[in-house]
Amino acid sequence: MSSDIAWRSDLLELTPEALTALANAGFVKRAQKDVAAGLLPRLEAGADGVVQAHFDDGVRTSLPPGRTLRDAQCSCPASGMCRHRVMLVLAYQALAASSKADAPAAADDTPADSDGAWNPAQFDDAALAASFAPSVLEQANKLAVARPVVGVQAWRSASAPPAARLPMCSVRFFSRSSLVHARCDCKQGSGCAHVVVAVWAFRQAGALPPDAAEAMVEVRPPASAGADTASGAPQPLMQGDAARVLRAHIDALLLSLWLDGSSQPLMALAARFEAVREQALALGWNWVDDALDELWQLLQAQQARSSRFEPLRLVRVLAELWARLQAAAHAEQPGTRRPSLLASQMLGVGVKGEVALDHLRLVSLGAELWSDDTAEGASILFADPDTQNVTVLERQWTREADAAAGGTAQALMNRRVAGFPLRQLASGQIITKTATRRANGLVDITAGARQTGVLPLSPTSWNDLVAPLRQGSVAALVAHLREAPPDFVRPRQAASGASAGASGQLHVVAFDRMEVVSCHWDAAAQVLHAALAQARVSDAGDPLAAPAKEQLRLSLPHRAVAPGAVDALARTLAGDHGALRAVAGTVHLQGGVAVMQPLSLLTAQRAVVLQVEAVSPQPLGLHSDVDEVPALNALANDTLALLALWLRQGLRHQGGNALSRAEAQVLHLKQAGLDRGAALLGAVLENLRSAQRPALVAQLAMLGLLMQGVAHSASMEA
Repeated sequence: MSSDIAWRSDLLELTPEALTALANAGFVKRAQKDVAAGLLPRLEAGADGVVQAHFDDGVRTSLPPGRTLRDAQCSCPASGMCRHRVMLVLAYQALAASSKADAPAAADDTPADSDGAWNPAQFDDAALAASFAPSVLEQANKLAVARPVVGVQAWRSASAPPAARLPMCSVRFFSRSSLVHARCDCKQGSGCAHVVVAVWAFRQAGALPPDAAEAMVEVRPPASAGADTASGAPQPLMQGDAARVLRAHIDALLLSLWLDGSSQPLMALAARFEAVREQALALGWNWVDDALDELWQLLQAQQARSSRFEPLRLVRVLAELWARLQAAAHAEQPGTRRPSLLASQMLGVGVKGEVALDHLRLVSLGAELWSDDTAEGASILFADPDTQNVTVLERQWTREADAAAGGTAQALMNRRVAGFPLRQLASGQIITKTATRRANGLVDITAGARQTGVLPLSPTSWNDLVAPLRQGSVAALVAHLREAPPDFVRPRQAASGASAGASGQLHVVAFDRMEVVSCHWDAAAQVLHAALAQARVSDAGDPLAAPAKEQLRLSLPHRAVAPGAVDALARTLAGDHGALRAVAGTVHLQGGVAVMQPLSLLTAQRAVVLQVEAVSPQPLGLHSDVDEVPALNALANDTLALLALWLRQGLRHQGGNALSRAEAQVLHLKQAGLDRGAALLGAVLENLRSAQRPALVAQLAMLGLLMQGVAHSASMEA
């Protein structure tokens, strides 16, 4: 190539991380090795900007301007992406670097300030028109008319480019000079309407410093797209007649559950649930519908005596549903300053449906199994290393089908999903082209020949995960959990309810020199307790004990559906598989301490997915943790247990002993300084004796939310 050519900025800006996202890691690693070994193709660049690579094996690859790598022409037998396209880019970058070093005078031809912060808002309407067909721009305008809420993340580094999180997909911008290389994880991959909406979101977000947190934007179609922007702010979502009717019906449904109990016959509730869900969908309140759906599933699980049912989860969902509607209404009140979370985001407007995904890699973080008298199933939790999204693959099988087939019930781990045994998926990394995903993170994978592959988890499988999903210290994890907004204002995610019996957020915790501080079995509660911390030594080389606040507590209850899980955890913590490197599970704060229900662990030798491990008994030390919970937090937990009992039996059916216990709990709350909690519980008792029963829904929800906060916070005791 001539030294006086005009170098293509879009190709020079593609980092190895960008090429990995646009192609795959295998092609990039092989191409990097060839470049390091000097095995470069011969390059030609025409006046029209077309770059051609001529390889020694006779393969010819051509990449014109305005085309992504997938659109490059290559004469090799590969039907899709190939290493030659990646090699063309890396060889081009190597040649540009060599040319710049050999001829400094030509340096002006290379892009200036190619490593600094930048913002996709710089792409104007002319750039959009040049990069996308009119039909794509029209589709983007239709998407924006629904005013979707998009999270935009500013540029942080060359390896962390600007990104936009749409309700149904994610877009990353890998080139500051061309929109062609913007990567969307939808099936189209690039050149789609989601990229246009993402650009509009960055424009409307305004200036974003490189270290800024994710900003939420309710995207509006620009006037240039033919939209009518004269109407100004969107119409309130919570102030119409239909919205008021729906809220009244939901309050009445919740009151019925509190008064008559969750054990009442579901036949009496089915029609009411169907009606309110239809109303929620008609208004586009998809997170409200999702919460109603989870509530109904929990009621069914209770009736079926399924291992999926957990009484405190039922209390939390009722409180969340009421609080979500209240928070959305507050966000729209006149005179309220612009909230950080919008009402449309809290309600889930514009997130209905599912999107087909492009080439996708999913890394397992563990599995949750469940069973009841009529069915069994599993939820496998995955992380997408490219977008850091958490997804859940759910399956269930009826026992009637096994009986109809004339055989006995299959072992759950041998059930097949997308053509693979469940055990293999739960312990593996999936690479597929047949996945679809919903906005709440539920993912589905259909069986397709040569379309899906599964590799086993390795000790390095979680290395590509970053914060906030992966935390490098217990202190950082605790800080993140404390700063996280409450569940009732965040988008609903299937992962938050996939872990039976656990509440909190799914996280990976990995830090150097992870050591086991303690490990013992509470036989009374049937729970294995352990504590992890970073090994520390004094200046003299002596080991130091980690403070309790710097420990990650593990708590794993025994469950009949996964009989090998507790022993598998004990063996792993005992070092049977080598040094512990990382642990994944659902985390919440208990008395200011991070408590995790683990799902899987990575060691120096292997990955251990607890609920799919075979039964292998392990001796356990006995101990009880009854006295380890601070008194204030224990009091909050006792109050939540009281609410769970009321919800199960129904407030109408509480006898004198139950009311006396509640009155004693009011006194205990007052003595502990929890005056607000005592007042709420006292008001509930007073309203039960009067005709003010509609107020019960709000009082019980606020009491539940308050006690959850007290249970999670650090103890106020000396």
